[in-house]
Amino acid sequence: MALFTPSTTSGYSARITNPTNKAGTAAYFLCTEAVRADIAGALFAYRLNEATGSAFAGDFSNNNTRGTYRGQMTGDTAAKPACPRDAGGAYTLNGSTSYVSTPTYRASGNTFSIEVWFKTSTGGGKLIGFGNASTGTSTIYDRHLYLTDTGQVVFGVYPNQVKTVVSPLSYTDGTWHHAVATLSGTGMNLYIDAQKVATDPATTTGQSYAGYWRIGYDNLAGWGATQPANFYYRGSLRFAAAYTTALTPGQVTTHYNAGR
Repeated sequence: MALFTPSTTSGYSARITNPTNKAGTAAYFLCTEAVRADIAGALFAYRLNEATGSAFAGDFSNNNTRGTYRGQMTGDTAAKPACPRDAGGAYTLNGSTSYVSTPTYRASGNTFSIEVWFKTSTGGGKLIGFGNASTGTSTIYDRHLYLTDTGQVVFGVYPNQVKTVVSPLSYTDGTWHHAVATLSGTGMNLYIDAQKVATDPATTTGQSYAGYWRIGYDNLAGWGATQPANFYYRGSLRFAAAYTTALTPGQVTTHYNAGR
């Protein structure tokens, strides 16, 4: 039996698709690259990808302001983290002793952004915020992102009264989410997964004091109906940063797309 052999001059075509690959539409392939594009305004930028037992969180901003891991420090490399193309895993917080302190005592500002990737199945706890104590419990505190007991994300400042904007949805679904909050002369804005979910254009300032940025824990007493029972966050974190600028919606989207 004779076998048919295609001519070497025959033409063939094929199309291969990958609907889960977001790299083609993202401006940056890595979260590190996306943050570095806006690094001029960063106070610190932590990957939070260190190994279990590490003492310090490396800072890849221009300020070399490394953070200090407090309490139990566990690095999670078992599960696929946010920013999966960046090296390393995530930081897992136990909800009772784990948090990160920063070393620089600075004046509070009224133009800033705070950013973090988080994953949790438990409500409550501070994601990132500003307070007058570098460790322990601050007595003055605002400019923070935290979770309610039901898992909604809250952005709060205190210009002599509690001002908050709250996400309509809960995010205790055990998957990664990207949270950004900005304050500027145009008001308060809260973004979750690159979508603006809450805003207050009338609030343009926070409380005036000097202090430190904190990640994973600080005081939340007095924050009204949104105050959680536990001020320690329980879950995983990745890529936390604070900026002296208000990130634009376009910048927020760029950072989010790099982490998908």
